[in-house]
Amino acid sequence: MSEYQYYEFLAIDRPLDDREQAAVRSLSTRAMISATSFVNEYHWGEFKGDPRDLMERYYDAHLYVANWGSHRVMFRLPSGLLDPDVVEDYCAGQTSAWVTGEFVVLDFASEDDAGESDYDDDAENVLPSIIGVRAELAAGDLRPLYLAWLAAYGAWERDEEAFDREADDDLEPPVPPGLGKLTAAQQALADFLRLDDDLLAVAAQTSPPLEESVAGPDDLAAWVTDLPGAEKDGLLVRVMQGQGMRVRTELLHRYRDDTASASSSPARRTVADLLDAAARRRIDRQRRPAR
Repeated sequence: MSEYQYYEFLAIDRPLDDREQAAVRSLSTRAMISATSFVNEYHWGEFKGDPRDLMERYYDAHLYVANWGSHRVMFRLPSGLLDPDVVEDYCAGQTSAWVTGEFVVLDFASEDDAGESDYDDDAENVLPSIIGVRAELAAGDLRPLYLAWLAAYGAWERDEEAFDREADDDLEPPVPPGLGKLTAAQQALADFLRLDDDLLAVAAQTSPPLEESVAGPDDLAAWVTDLPGAEKDGLLVRVMQGQGMRVRTELLHRYRDDTASASSSPARRTVADLLDAAARRRIDRQRRPAR
């Protein structure tokens, strides 16, 4: 099989101006570049740019796929919508994050040398299926972060050198509600990061059901009524200036925080607990048809 690498970037919150597009164009003369996207495939040679740098300066999402088993997806969000201190709890293995200016950038990766055998060259359809998790994270849904953390440790079953043996005792981060019923975008992210179904099922056992984050119109109206008048005027001005989606995300995030019910957190399990339980579940599931 010949070499194949796929790069895609999306600008969601703000399109690139002509100067910025020219700067990106200098990195790849063959790429398809617009004010909101960058797409290129490589069958030989290498991309001249640094995806981390492009994410810090221009783009809100990035996807990379290579036919030797490399998967990578990155998201940039305003740090006011996703607390970097919260993100840090979910970083492990090939899941990382950093703060740049007013943004936090998430970097999720999965490596599998055996991935070349089942390589799918339909990479252009992957990011559209995953991109929804960015809005979910901005609205306060932490399931994508937990999925990336779980997938990072799940890679230990494929690569014995992925972590030191001491990592057995690492504790899982806070388990978000709703792991038992993922959104389509979250399931696409889990698949892209090669998250094992049995490991996800075990992790979901302590995840409480997800309550609706947005109630009916009457509940929303009552919540909005309590906002200060001057603040509501400022929000309307921002909508008129073209920041409607950003304003909506911020309000949903605040509404979710204000109306979240207090519940006790489940006991945190170790990595060994999760991997061992997933292995037992896998063996039992495989034996069931024989019985």
